[in-house]
Amino acid sequence: MSNKIIQLNEGVIKEELKDLVRKSVEETLNELLDSEADALTNAGKYERTADRAGYRSGHYDRNLTTTSGDVNLKIPKLKGVAFETAIIERYQRRESSVEEALIEMYLAGVSVRRVEDITQVLWGSRVSPATISELNKKAYVHIEEWRNRPLQGGSYPYVYVDGIYLKRNWGGEYENVAVLVAIAVNEDGYREVIGAAEGMKEDKESWTQFLKWLKSRGLSGVRLIVGDRCLGMVESVAEVFPEAKYQRCVVHFYRNIFTTTPRIRMKLISRMLKAIHAQESKEAAREKAKQVAIQLREMKLHEAAKKLEAGIEETLSYMSFPSEHWTKIRTTNTIERMNREIKRRTKVVGTFPDGNSALMLVCARLRHVAGTQWGSKRYLNMKRLEMMDLTIPETVVV
Repeated sequence: MSNKIIQLNEGVIKEELKDLVRKSVEETLNELLDSEADALTNAGKYERTADRAGYRSGHYDRNLTTTSGDVNLKIPKLKGVAFETAIIERYQRRESSVEEALIEMYLAGVSVRRVEDITQVLWGSRVSPATISELNKKAYVHIEEWRNRPLQGGSYPYVYVDGIYLKRNWGGEYENVAVLVAIAVNEDGYREVIGAAEGMKEDKESWTQFLKWLKSRGLSGVRLIVGDRCLGMVESVAEVFPEAKYQRCVVHFYRNIFTTTPRIRMKLISRMLKAIHAQESKEAAREKAKQVAIQLREMKLHEAAKKLEAGIEETLSYMSFPSEHWTKIRTTNTIERMNREIKRRTKVVGTFPDGNSALMLVCARLRHVAGTQWGSKRYLNMKRLEMMDLTIPETVVV
């Protein structure tokens, strides 16, 4: 006697279940619309009472895209009373969750063409690029509110700043525009994107306005500002936050010295420079820097030695803080990783029509990343800083 074997077609079953869910959603929404019509007319279908406030006059069809697929709604027509439904907004063609998904896909870096393909697969209908643009305009309102929000994270001991250059259209010509970005570590040790603003170039005026804007929104308790060696930035930091130290990114400092050294000697010089910042104290690092400068002159690299002596002190500011924080506050790696995400997203755009569109897309990307694990994972143990203040506060002031 042969055993009966039952074979199931998984694809057909999934399609049937999807269609069943879509029909269930469609029937539920239509029943809700009928219930609203009954409440407005104060009577059910075909019911004749003296208390009725209006009459039914058929219905018109309206498509609505939901996460379960396209559903056909039968919107009741009424005489004697206006029909207004609380289920869907006027002229709405997509469920709000669908709109949110479209915006999130675009801001997460998915191209418009890919968004069209995804909507075709998920919901059986394509969304045009114009529709995505309109949805993004709605999202930009919330992004602008987020960009100008008050900073309520208490004090921000460590702040990382940098500028990102993008191309924009200006008077029929294309030029670079800088978007200034600031990321901070709050008193609880979590990273937070605290600001982004447009700056025509990274000059003192742009950086001063940017830092004053951050200060007006509640940026306080700043003890160390980390950035590259932008002259306008250094002058602005001293003017707006005179109590804060400035830390020049060690990696940018190395690259600056490499511009005056032959390629064949870069590995050797790299080891020499890293040995400076591998010391256990600021005094030992200064002494090691003097030895390296002497070695560079013996190698006939006088320009490299001059750059080392002129800029080494700016790269040692981090040593006034807990040693457990050194590896994360001596470079701009924290903000450089974010910059790569921004450039990856903006690369598909090419040239922006104006500075505001560039700023909004950058802020949208920053907001998206900040809402992920990036912003919810503790970055530094700030108790080390508190313990240092209680035990040896004199080491903070040099």
